[in-house]
Amino acid sequence: MPTVISADGTTIAYERTGDGPALVLVDGAMCHRAFGPMRPLAEHLKERFTVYTYDRRGRGESGDTLPFAVDREVEDIRALVAAAGGTACLYGMSSGAALVMAAAARGGGITRIALYEPPFVAEVDSADGDGGGSAKRYTEQLTEALAEGRKGDAVALFLSRVGMPPEQVAGFRASPGWAPLEAIGHTLAYDDAACNGGHVPIGIASSIRVPTLVLGGGASPQVLQDGARAAAEAIPGAVHRTLDGQTHDVAPAALAPVLAEFLLAGSQ
Repeated sequence: MPTVISADGTTIAYERTGDGPALVLVDGAMCHRAFGPMRPLAEHLKERFTVYTYDRRGRGESGDTLPFAVDREVEDIRALVAAAGGTACLYGMSSGAALVMAAAARGGGITRIALYEPPFVAEVDSADGDGGGSAKRYTEQLTEALAEGRKGDAVALFLSRVGMPPEQVAGFRASPGWAPLEAIGHTLAYDDAACNGGHVPIGIASSIRVPTLVLGGGASPQVLQDGARAAAEAIPGAVHRTLDGQTHDVAPAALAPVLAEFLLAGSQ
């Protein structure tokens, strides 16, 4: 398996497929090459791009080096761009979209970016009305669970936060599929750090100078659609589109043509 060495010495495992301009795909929470949407998406894109999928640090076959910082994940992306020849487009999903934004704000060979439902809406909590109470409580509870070594509880907390009913979480926890998620439960803290407490990182967004496409699913919860719209409004010149009928679990067949049209526009 090919690997790159990130700036802090961490080994990052990746796959390369296809032929064409380089495109790096950045996963969201609880996903890596063997578990998540990026391998299927790469299959739909490989006729038009050289597609790089990788295991974010702490997941799959990649290493992990403490202490963690969001900048380390940005450096991982930059190492992959270097391995791709020094220039590449980026696509990020959910918290991966937050990392793509941070990487693009630094420049350095990133030519175009596409984001799917970056998680950047400040939630209005009905209990305290502080515009971010829910996100703050999640961070506190996640930090406590991980500090006590309760990675399974951290995963359950995350799944509940993204809308899985309690009975489904309990059933999933008793299934064989739970162990792989629990093994990477500590990386939920990495995703949470990238998400900026639910608020659009205005300083990062306003620094992005490459063509940007921000996508949302027409059947996604309104908070996710609002997040995509808010990110697009914060990034200079960004294009916003809604994919009719799609949810946060966007279908590769619906997503790939839209990505190809936008990301290849700069190479024609």
